[in-house]
This record gives sequence, C-alpha cells and structure tokens, in this order.
Amino acid sequence: MGLDIKYPIGLMFTLMGIVLTIYGLATLSDPTMYQKSFQININLWSGIGMLIFGVVMLALVKKKKTE
Repeated sequence: MGLDIKYPIGLMFTLMGIVLTIYGLATLSDPTMYQKSFQININLWSGIGMLIFGVVMLALVKKKKTE
C-alpha cells in the first residue's frame, strides 16, 4: 500500500513547533505567565521539541523517497 503517514505528521508537528517556538520567544519577558511551571518557558521548550520531531519525520520521508 503506498500510504505514508510520516509526511502529514511531520508537517503538522513542524508547523505547530514553529508557532509554539515563536510564541515562547515572544513571551520570554513575562515572568508571571510561567509562575505555575516553575519559571520554565514551557511553550518554548515544547515548541522546540515538536519542531525537532517534525523535521525528523520529514527527513525520514525524504530518505525513503531517495531509496
């Protein structure tokens, strides 16, 4: 079957990772926002994690197409 779900998953995680990373960078100077999360910018770190995961998925799709 030719169905490869890595492409839409990678695209979704990459786009959401970009949005969360930008939001995390935009709210860096607001310490009250991250008071409940022990002053950790959770938007920034989860955005970076999602971005890395999405790029890895897209790289796996590209790797499979070249083989």
